[in-house]
Amino acid sequence: MHGIGNDYVYIDCTTHTPDRLEELSIEMSDRHTGVGGDGIILILPSEVADFKMRIFNADGSEAKMCGNGIRCVGKYVYDNGLTSKTEIAVDTNSGIKYLTLTPGTDGKIAEVTVDMGEPDLIAAQVPVKYDGEKMIEAEVDTTTGGRLAVTAVSMGNPHGVIFYNNESPDVHVTGRELEIHPMWPDRANIEFAKVISPTEINMRVWERGSGETMACGTGACATAVAAITTGRTERTVTIHLLGGDLTIFWNPDDNHVYMTGSATTVFTGVYPRQN
Repeated sequence: MHGIGNDYVYIDCTTHTPDRLEELSIEMSDRHTGVGGDGIILILPSEVADFKMRIFNADGSEAKMCGNGIRCVGKYVYDNGLTSKTEIAVDTNSGIKYLTLTPGTDGKIAEVTVDMGEPDLIAAQVPVKYDGEKMIEAEVDTTTGGRLAVTAVSMGNPHGVIFYNNESPDVHVTGRELEIHPMWPDRANIEFAKVISPTEINMRVWERGSGETMACGTGACATAVAAITTGRTERTVTIHLLGGDLTIFWNPDDNHVYMTGSATTVFTGVYPRQN
């Protein structure tokens, strides 16, 4: 399944969970010898929500949250009869997230809105090593992209957002360098964003553990928060990513970020584990 190009292999673990998950994610995510994807996502039972999701990146590391991935979880459980509800709660490693599922004319879920919760700009909570309370457009020296202004935001996982006006830094080279920069205790996702208008942003993302991906839901949310915080956009903004568009709304009433976008099933099958 994919959420605007951010693709994962989804495994129904409501009755059984495979072992050696880190190895399985590396194996299945290989686009030449496995299934191919940005990682694997497990759908599990939960004692505190309707379902639980666990995310393993293509390099085997476990992620806390994936905005595009959780939309696909919502589509999977509804389309496959695991729930008949269109309002569900999903337990993640960054807390419980609430989803609103919108069926299309075929009765399958076409669009999902996710309450991504409150963003966190407090440096110690992101986490990022920074002397001030919040790291907003702080200059960071890089060997591959020169001096860049970085805004640190947590959407349940750490993000470094960089706005550019003319030519974008090299996403692959500078993204890789910034992902593992010593200022991030847990590494970080890096977003490169160009504001098109007060309601539109173009964005590319380098995800920790996966490299550049077609889209990143938490990254789109973090970018919107950074843009609104620095006065670049309005509270509702469309983020244009390589794989498609996401609509992000940062609600001033409850301080929650709401993300709306599509979810797509590509194929299903049985995977013969290699080892």
